[in-house]
Amino acid sequence: MKTYAGIPEELNDYKNAKVVLIPIGYDGTSTWGKGADMGPHAFLEASENMELYDIETESEPYRLGIHLAEMDTHFAQPAAMVESVHKEVLKHLKKGKFPTVFGGEHSISIPCIRAFKEHYGSLTVLQIDAHADLRPSYEGTPYNHACALAEAVNTTNLIQVGIRSMDVSEVKYMKRENVFFAHEIHAHRDWIDRVVEKCEGHVYITIDLDAFDSSIMPSTGTPEPGGMQWYETLELLKKVCAEKKVVGFDIVELCPNEHNKAPDFMAAKLYYKLLAYLQDKIN
Repeated sequence: MKTYAGIPEELNDYKNAKVVLIPIGYDGTSTWGKGADMGPHAFLEASENMELYDIETESEPYRLGIHLAEMDTHFAQPAAMVESVHKEVLKHLKKGKFPTVFGGEHSISIPCIRAFKEHYGSLTVLQIDAHADLRPSYEGTPYNHACALAEAVNTTNLIQVGIRSMDVSEVKYMKRENVFFAHEIHAHRDWIDRVVEKCEGHVYITIDLDAFDSSIMPSTGTPEPGGMQWYETLELLKKVCAEKKVVGFDIVELCPNEHNKAPDFMAAKLYYKLLAYLQDKIN
């Protein structure tokens, strides 16, 4: 029986678990710091040393049941990854599970979002990220990590939060009214309320860990200064989860550093906090 964070076997069992955790150790298109393929392993290792009682919500979210799925991540081409991940996520959606994904580079979000869009019809995607990721194609493929939200901006209600790095070519694809740049977040106190107001219907959350300031999350392939902090991010997530119908999420771009385990633990804690905020709404 597979285990996750020391959770009892009966709560890891697929039949009993409401949540499915899909680890996707894929790093096929990253262009600077490599290592996101090792992200899921570091995340799971850190989770083994995480306390399972959430103080803020006075609860034990693991009692939802969390099944750790198995997935082959040796893909010959980015297109093969997209096809395989899309099929995997959709399979769990059709079985009534709550799919969650841990990457891996951000391109894994393309098939995840596609599967949720196919299953639910209309979809809001809340992207928390340092980068816009709106290039239609990069280095010969539309399935590059720099293209992670290019499809979503056309097929979903995409809300982008924390953006502070982009190429000029991406400007024309951006829905400016749905973008909350990092410098604007720090200048306006009501930004969280405005983000939540823009989330409509079913909501899928994709979190690139480089959204966080590199002082607290240095273990990413493309760190950027001036990022988001821990408690302000939790405040946003808590409000979205409380007021909207969040149907799934992914966390990506952890590039672990063997000399600094703190970011690995932070990623594990972030995953568990999301479950804590969502537990009353996961059927």
